[in-house]
Amino acid sequence: MNDLIKIQEVSSKYDITARTLRYYEDMGLIVSTRSADYAYRLYDETAIKRLEQILILRKLNISVKDIRRIFSTSGSEVVLEVLGKKVQNIDDEVALLHELKEIVLGFIQQIEQIDFDSDVHVKKLYEKAKEIETQLVKIDYIGKPSNVSRLLEVTEKLEKKPDIRIVELPACRMITSGRGSDEETKERFCQLWSKLDERRKDKFFERHFMVHVESPEEGYPAEWWYAIEDWVSEEDVDGFEIFQFEGGLFATAMTYDWDDNITVKAYYNLMDWIAEHDRFIYDERPGHHVMFNALGGDDATRLGFIQGEYYFPIALKTERV
Repeated sequence: MNDLIKIQEVSSKYDITARTLRYYEDMGLIVSTRSADYAYRLYDETAIKRLEQILILRKLNISVKDIRRIFSTSGSEVVLEVLGKKVQNIDDEVALLHELKEIVLGFIQQIEQIDFDSDVHVKKLYEKAKEIETQLVKIDYIGKPSNVSRLLEVTEKLEKKPDIRIVELPACRMITSGRGSDEETKERFCQLWSKLDERRKDKFFERHFMVHVESPEEGYPAEWWYAIEDWVSEEDVDGFEIFQFEGGLFATAMTYDWDDNITVKAYYNLMDWIAEHDRFIYDERPGHHVMFNALGGDDATRLGFIQGEYYFPIALKTERV
């Protein structure tokens, strides 16, 4: 075991989560080793070298699906194809950014033509701003669509925000890995839910969630929850706590590849959506937390990626949470 590195050490050295390491293994990109006297994942030199290659490619925003293609073929043909496509995508984005810059400069020119008095009243400033907005909508530049319309088109292409849907999760019993649980405890919890999954009757949806227990004094720890069926008893859960999940309304957004940058962006997009919504607010009642659900299971190896979904607890503003 001296030549093998523990999953916690790999996670710390390369600044990636153990969850991401398990995902790379599930996708067939790296292989871990199990020792008879150690229950958790270990990695040899070959796996570490492969992980370093994966991290370099991910820094270039190469998808996990394309990384699998690169590793599954010999020679340089596939990697050259993937990188060539990436260069084309960058060129397209640069062109859009240049066009966006021209639009913003056009806005500046329009604003500079307006003479604002130094002591103008706030109400007059607001009225002048509305006047400028009306002018901008009507003005075309060099035969292009109107500024505002084109601005919306360009920014939508540059950053596509996820669609938000509202779901209602039912009340049910769950087990938890425990607040602030270490990686070994979470690994044992994952093994337990895999066993329970093999016996459950309802196969429609995944039942496990990574939960953000937002507590600044505890460093924003995360824990795992798993929804259990009626037949599960205290003797079946290996000492983990059973609790009653209240359920309720959630705003959800999809992400993929379990990439930290992508999931963080989806997280903040959801926060923005809730903050701007006129009917819903974030549900801050005790026991209501942000949850992340990984979808896909064994089918992920065929899809080339694993989907994930964020669940943000929400309530109608009339409920005065």
